[in-house]
Amino acid sequence: MMRKTYLLKVTICFILFYFIKSAIGNINDVYDINYEYVALKSQNEISENIVKQWSKPYRNWYYYPDYVIPASPNITGFENVKMTDVPTVFQLPNDEKWYMSFIGYDGQGYQSFIAESDNLYHWENIKLAMGYGPKGAFDYGGAVLGAYLYENYNIKGLRVLKKIDGKYYSLYGAYPRQGGYELRPGYQGLAMSNDGLFWQRAKNEPILSIYQDDIKDWEKDCIYQPWLIEHEDKFYNFYNAASENIEQLGIATSTDLFKWHRYNNNPVISVGDEGSYNEEFSSDTKVFWDKDHWVAFFFGVGKGGAHIMMAFSRDLLHWTIDPEPIYKAGGNPSGIDNKYAHKISLVWNSKNETFYMFYCAVDDKNKRGIGLITSKPINNK
Repeated sequence: MMRKTYLLKVTICFILFYFIKSAIGNINDVYDINYEYVALKSQNEISENIVKQWSKPYRNWYYYPDYVIPASPNITGFENVKMTDVPTVFQLPNDEKWYMSFIGYDGQGYQSFIAESDNLYHWENIKLAMGYGPKGAFDYGGAVLGAYLYENYNIKGLRVLKKIDGKYYSLYGAYPRQGGYELRPGYQGLAMSNDGLFWQRAKNEPILSIYQDDIKDWEKDCIYQPWLIEHEDKFYNFYNAASENIEQLGIATSTDLFKWHRYNNNPVISVGDEGSYNEEFSSDTKVFWDKDHWVAFFFGVGKGGAHIMMAFSRDLLHWTIDPEPIYKAGGNPSGIDNKYAHKISLVWNSKNETFYMFYCAVDDKNKRGIGLITSKPINNK
């Protein structure tokens, strides 16, 4: 009897020891996982003070007194264009000129045009760059060029287009229907060019759409504008999309520009809290490398209209928003942006060491053209 009791006690001890050891092991496993998560989160967190430091150089802008491209630019053969939008400035290899693509809206849809300039404020020689797609196609309602493949994404780098196998490439926004402004659902396509001035489809199907298998709820109603980054042998497509009336920013990646995969943790730049400057939209971002971190210029829609805002990242995936816009609607004394200031294009002019920020400016009467603000006063005579 005593022997049985002894064996029972020993067995119970072994069982208790096993469970205690397993529990401790599980606790350690959980601790390790949490430690790795906390370490990763800590590595990518950016403090409020640092955010303010990083955004400070991009405040206190000077105003060009009028549109650099008006709402009705009187383009030969396209006199019906009554709104201009989505500016994107670039350069071509071994060419001193600056080029700007923008869209012209003629009451039916969007077509992309390109203007040229020697000084970044006087733009001329406007030509059609990419027009409507064929009836029934995903870009029948128009093509919005602007997400170009650049040679350099440094914030003060030259905006020179890069060739792959003898072709320039751009992602573009597209709409399948004509007859209105941004008629849903939107798509994204891939365009190519021999000379950087005249563009055509590189792929006959959209690269992103709301009908793909990996679509998520936050983007279920419409895909809007892309922005293309090349980094460490991978392409990043920063795109804004909508669920009902909320627009946010996500990422898709590719190794060849033709096939894209959505990031699992989208959206990466979300809307803000109620009452914020981006409580409804965080949209249309332009991403650059700034010394030791990434910067994203985007527009928020919320308190007071549409405003130009910034977010910051160390790895392109985790972003911290500065809740205070760097430029608010209504900032230009001329009144051209009283309603909206959004959809920017930023370039650095090394000749006068000045940033030029082009943007879509909308006044109280919904007149929509391309405005300009600069980091220093410029001589525009």
